[in-house]
Amino acid sequence: MEAPMEKPRKKKTLIRTIQIVVSVGVTLAIFALIIPKIASYASVWKTIAKLTPIEFGSLVLATVFNLFTYWWQMMAAMPGLTLGQSAVNNQSSTTIANLMPGGGIVSMGVAYAMFYSWGFSGSQIALLISTTGLWNTFMKLFLPVFALVLLAFTGNATTALLIPAMIGLAILIASVTIFGLVLARKTAARAIGNRVGSLWSRMRGIFRKPPVEEWGEKAVTFRNDTLVLVGKRWPALTLTTIVSHLALYFVLLLALRHVGVAEAEVSSIQVLAVFAFARLLSAAPITPGGLGVVELALIGGLYAAGRSHTDVPIAEFKAQVTAAALLFRVLTFGIQIPLGGFTYIIWQRKKSWRKPQAAEAPGPGPSPVAEPIAS
Repeated sequence: MEAPMEKPRKKKTLIRTIQIVVSVGVTLAIFALIIPKIASYASVWKTIAKLTPIEFGSLVLATVFNLFTYWWQMMAAMPGLTLGQSAVNNQSSTTIANLMPGGGIVSMGVAYAMFYSWGFSGSQIALLISTTGLWNTFMKLFLPVFALVLLAFTGNATTALLIPAMIGLAILIASVTIFGLVLARKTAARAIGNRVGSLWSRMRGIFRKPPVEEWGEKAVTFRNDTLVLVGKRWPALTLTTIVSHLALYFVLLLALRHVGVAEAEVSSIQVLAVFAFARLLSAAPITPGGLGVVELALIGGLYAAGRSHTDVPIAEFKAQVTAAALLFRVLTFGIQIPLGGFTYIIWQRKKSWRKPQAAEAPGPGPSPVAEPIAS
């Protein structure tokens, strides 16, 4: 007779296996079948090889600056966190999230372990994860709307861009409304917490796990802690969030200009629009960090924006936008993986950062890398 816990375990393993197969299949299809039909990798490499040392160096500097913006955001959300600690935590957890489908859960455990080893309490950790996650989500939803408004002023707005922007705006308004209700009233925070806890308990019940408890009271505690943190640090948190997203966009813009795509071909505003919509796609848990999906969205969006007024033969233009998109992703996604392995070793060996663990157990919260560096 099958053990009571055996069926849920098998079901979970099956779901995980399907996730991995779909993720690998989508990634291989995009990189092996679709992208080569747009531009051959030989032509892409030829385009990248034309970069001068100064151009490549400027891309590296822009990438490094982008990394710092994420670390500054974490420091804004957690008083007492040092730059070195935020770098180690962000890079290590982001690497784990970018290596496997659904890796956010595992990366959250690693992030908690690191923070906890440095003496931060569970409530402090949950507050950092929640606030940075919310601010990043708000920014992701706001950027397409902002880009569409800019495009409208230049006469380049299209229906194809309008629909996802309106969807993003609707989600943004709903999210901000719920967040505002949680902060405004204890009763609303408790009611929303209980409702979310009830839904989560039902999902856990599918795998025969016990229901969660006291999420209403936890939501009230989160509200109180958030009011204190946001009241003191919302300017720094908001500024670092905006800068981090724009710094990532600047790496893409710089890559485009360096490979030869001029402002007259694809304007900076059009690049922002393509970047913003690709960022929205990265939130879909199809592949780790949107691998393949983001690249294809960037290439397709940039090609669509500039194909009608390119200054070079269309084949060369395809190679340029493909080269820029892939170069951008290598710098902001690929390089992060070995870097995260290095920072994980730092955490293991940097004993001087260790402090006695706080008495309280870490509470639930979204992954700190729900905003992967690479997406």
